[in-house]
Amino acid sequence: MTIDHQHIFVGGQWIAPSSTQRSNILNASTEEVIGSVPKCNNEDMDRAVAAAREAMRNPAWAGLDGKGRAKHLRRFADAVERRGEQLARSVSLQNGMPINVADQLESAFVVGLLRYYARLAENLVEEESRPSPTGSTTLVRRDPVGVVGAIIPWNFPVALSIFKIAPALAAGCAVVVKPSSGTVLDSYVLAEAAAEAELPPGVLNWVPGDRGIGSHLVSHPGVDKVAFTGSTSAGRIIAEQCARLLRPVTLELGGKSAAIVLEDANLDALIRSLPMSSVLNNGQACFSCTRILAPAGRYDEVVDAIAGAVSAYSVGDALDRATVVGPMASAAHRDSVQRYIELGTGEARLVAGGGRSSRDRGWFVQPTVFADVDNGSRIAREEIFGPVLSIIRYEGEDEAVRIANDSEYGLGGTVWSTDRDHAVTIARRMETGTVGINGYMPDLNAPFGGVKSSGMGRELGPESIGAYQRYKSVYLLG
Repeated sequence: MTIDHQHIFVGGQWIAPSSTQRSNILNASTEEVIGSVPKCNNEDMDRAVAAAREAMRNPAWAGLDGKGRAKHLRRFADAVERRGEQLARSVSLQNGMPINVADQLESAFVVGLLRYYARLAENLVEEESRPSPTGSTTLVRRDPVGVVGAIIPWNFPVALSIFKIAPALAAGCAVVVKPSSGTVLDSYVLAEAAAEAELPPGVLNWVPGDRGIGSHLVSHPGVDKVAFTGSTSAGRIIAEQCARLLRPVTLELGGKSAAIVLEDANLDALIRSLPMSSVLNNGQACFSCTRILAPAGRYDEVVDAIAGAVSAYSVGDALDRATVVGPMASAAHRDSVQRYIELGTGEARLVAGGGRSSRDRGWFVQPTVFADVDNGSRIAREEIFGPVLSIIRYEGEDEAVRIANDSEYGLGGTVWSTDRDHAVTIARRMETGTVGINGYMPDLNAPFGGVKSSGMGRELGPESIGAYQRYKSVYLLG
């Protein structure tokens, strides 16, 4: 049975799109058509932005304080929670995310995220009085930035939508979401939750389509801020558009993160954590530690342990709860990852995987490990975005830190040691936005984002609300 949507969610209503074009949605594990959605055009995006601008004038939304917005966020969270199983399943079908991962990160995690920002919204200080050194007083206001254009990738479509929606709504903004064309069914589930929660009209809008309407959203005169997660190449284009318009933008981009395995590391802990820290979502995670830096004295031991573990991973249908590694999200992406694997066989020593999948259907690749990798090689420098690990030898901790930092990216990273204090010392030297000690998991209460080519700005934590606010100073002089 296919799920065919005929309408889009704009202005709090399900409306017919202007365009008659449609996009098929495919099952990554079987290549079968599982649904279709409208392929919207610029006119549809114009209507969504207009609805969001109207919401910013509507007292039903614009007249609320943080406590009022928190009530809406909680109702939205409750409605999303009731659809948790549906959300997880729709993501797994579309992008190949193993269902056990989708249950956690595309369902339970996003409900917690919405409730977290509801708590923060309740306690927002939107105006404060500051005494001036001149003897006068100034009122400092934090107002919502306005209409937010949110462009979402395909790898974590629900979580990365809520990364933007939750703090934006907490701050009092309205949002227009452009989902990735390959993962749209989940956005309809979120829209249904928004409708059930009776969010004021236009506060949340979803417009599916290709990159053309995404570009239109970024440059739209009715948009006040852009929030984007995706590739570094696309992020640079969006940054250029926003720079010309002097429009604030948050960019969470690619990564090529390093895992520094210290001499005293517990390899059992490292191996247990690999599915989360290095091959999460079939390697389709921007923060994945795909460069494993191993000390010379334990190099062979680390190579053997990782190769053995990765070779044993169950590869299969994303909905099978025994699956550790599912398919890639599309045929084109599968082919790209396979080309990198073929390239790697000429750059390093293949110790696990490397062959093509024996499956007749689905966009699968074998989880792959390369040893004796030079940090200057392409497989060590370019983001592959698949289950492909490179193990790099180092002599001494200074060299490990140098290699870890020798990358155009800086999003994630890990340090592995039985001495946590020493591991933290190493983590402080790494040029990256986030580092995990003996594991990796982003924290709701801490800023997440990258440096260098991994982006600009931060999501998560109380800090991200500030990205959806602007300051106004009122000088009380008489």
